[in-house]
Amino acid sequence: MSLHIGLLAFPNVQQLDLTAPYEVFAMIPAATVHLVAAGLDPIRSATGLVLAPTVTMAGCPALDVLCVPGGVGVNALMTDPVVLAFVRERAKTARFVTSVCTGALVLGAAGLLRGRRATTHWASLDLLAAFGATPVAERVVRDGNLVTGGGVTAGIDFALALAAELVGQGEAEAIQLGLEYAPAPPFDAGTPDTAAAPVLAAARARLAASRAAREALVRSITGRAPEVWGEPES
Repeated sequence: MSLHIGLLAFPNVQQLDLTAPYEVFAMIPAATVHLVAAGLDPIRSATGLVLAPTVTMAGCPALDVLCVPGGVGVNALMTDPVVLAFVRERAKTARFVTSVCTGALVLGAAGLLRGRRATTHWASLDLLAAFGATPVAERVVRDGNLVTGGGVTAGIDFALALAAELVGQGEAEAIQLGLEYAPAPPFDAGTPDTAAAPVLAAARARLAASRAAREALVRSITGRAPEVWGEPES
């Protein structure tokens, strides 16, 4: 069975949001992974890695999986009528509509999160409610054919979980083993719940400007957004 998986590529994408699931998806037998963009010119990610799109949105084949990664570049996508139209149209026929990290905000802007459970990066999780979603603080959240992954590295967990849906758990576990994906981080600071208070404060300060800009953007799109940067319950 042939599978077509499309990951949206755009300027200032968070490269690991895209490349982590790409690595997993590319190991699925009979899967073709497309990097879908407005054009075929190279795209510079938020951290400088240059990506080469393989197909344009106009020329993209029918997709079994549509995946929108995140990054600072999602701000522009959230008001881009061409991108939003593409996402809405492909969502009608894709077997799975998915996102990693703040790519969920693009799905929200496209009107695809209303009444659905979803997750995203912890620093934007509460913003999902403005799009009518129920924010869930988990690494991977599935609601019907909607599958969302948390922040950045959660893209590996997300892709493995989706691979199990597409080709079975045994194949997904073989991919995990091939990648030697057995996380053992040197610090227990990967979530707001486990990070020390000074570390969390420093991270919030570092993200404050981008958070304010994104909050204003979400408010302009939806007419509502949280006034206080809070954490929803899991």
